[in-house]
Amino acid sequence: MPPLSNLRALCVLCVLCVIGPVPAVHGTEAAIQPGTPAPQPIFRDPIFDGAADPVVVWNPHVQRWWMFYTNRRANVSGLSGVAWVHGTKIGLAESADHGTTWRHIGDADIELPPETGGAEPTLWAPDVITAPDGTHHMFLTVVPGVFENWQHPRTIVHLTSTDLRTWRDPQPLALSSDRVIDACVFPLSRGGWRLWYNNERDRKSIYHADSPDLVTWTDRGKTSGVGERPGEGPYVFSWRGTHWMIVDLWKGLGVYRSDDLETWHAQSRDLLAAPGRGTDDGVNGGHACVVVNAQEDRAFCFYFTHPGRAGTIKPEDKDSLDLRRSSIQVVELRERDGVLSCDRDAPTFVALPTPSN
Repeated sequence: MPPLSNLRALCVLCVLCVIGPVPAVHGTEAAIQPGTPAPQPIFRDPIFDGAADPVVVWNPHVQRWWMFYTNRRANVSGLSGVAWVHGTKIGLAESADHGTTWRHIGDADIELPPETGGAEPTLWAPDVITAPDGTHHMFLTVVPGVFENWQHPRTIVHLTSTDLRTWRDPQPLALSSDRVIDACVFPLSRGGWRLWYNNERDRKSIYHADSPDLVTWTDRGKTSGVGERPGEGPYVFSWRGTHWMIVDLWKGLGVYRSDDLETWHAQSRDLLAAPGRGTDDGVNGGHACVVVNAQEDRAFCFYFTHPGRAGTIKPEDKDSLDLRRSSIQVVELRERDGVLSCDRDAPTFVALPTPSN
């Protein structure tokens, strides 16, 4: 495999460029490190209270971990239908203590072409990676306006950056339909890259496309072993000698594993399906990312919740702030005999690595 500088996977620096001794062996659990447990939740957006769809990457320019997230307008009154989920920018949060606590630092500065962004663009669910030449790449879902329902076009747009905050040269991707969302990009062992995404025109199935250079993409259709079950927010990472994909099923996270990134096999038990007991964690977890610390052989799953959506939602309640707002949480993953699990009620001692370059 060519050198990996996938910032999303400085998580996975872990797998391809181990930065220290690995104390645990396959099938065992790494020891919890002493420290301060992460708060629950770890982050709420101070502007709109609608943080969702997190992706966590190392920022080498400021030497801190950054979180990019969809920022829904949960606390804005007078928005009918699902307009509150539209008209959103991509929020940024920063951690100076290896992912334990986070502070809001503003929005990403994103340029869009008029044909995809419209007068009031809606931005959702970015994925962020870094090419071997050091250029940062974002793959972003763009909706051309603010709408009260879900029946409108959505495009995945490719952008580049030299500092992770300012994003330019937007290029729409030609994929399988006019309604595609939630990109995830990962390097292929033979060279090149693969992008997984949700094709809403086909029962919200997971599809994928390949590229030799992160610019030119060829759609490959439905992903074997994954696309048969509707879901969104696919996220791929490598840990303990295998590739994993987690998918938001709206009732927890589906888990898939693969040896070759071609054929995937579903795990029988989903993650984060049973409610937790922590603050803002009493519902299923959704749209997540994973950061792997290879030095300690540990993996951390960042996900979001709608804290007010437990139980039955009445029609007259659907527009309340309590049902709209969302929070970011973190939990440590465990792997045993090829099965992923987690205990969201146990204290999570986050230890994101500090890369050496």
